Amino acid sequence: QVQLVESGGGLVQAGGSLRLSCAASGRTFSIYAMGWFRQAPGKEREFVAAISGSGSSTNYADSVKGRFTISRDNAKNTVYLQMNSLKPEDTAGYYCAASRGGPVPAATREYNYWGQGTQVTVSS
Repeated sequence: QVQLVESGGGLVQAGGSLRLSCAASGRTFSIYAMGWFRQAPGKEREFVAAISGSGSSTNYADSVKGRFTISRDNAKNTVYLQMNSLKPEDTAGYYCAASRGGPVPAATREYNYWGQGTQVTVSS
């Protein structure tokens, strides 16, 4: 069982930056691929970024490429999402997830554990 807790969300102006963190419980964090997803009101949850267990491989949605960076620190059981050049359309609840599959899955069905989410609001 893996428990995930996100933090770092908030309100930011367009063009600004935020860094989300996701802390995981357990001793086997490095075997899981980790992903970030987001969900806006009335929309389906969508893939944002994923990183392999070792951190050597990453995958990004086209909408965030060049603006967002996913990273992880296996010694701290934490995955991060650095978000730069934020746009109003990035406004959503952001969720981290852990996958026993991999290496960098993009489909929600490939993830086994989910956090409760953190809200990101970007004002224009």
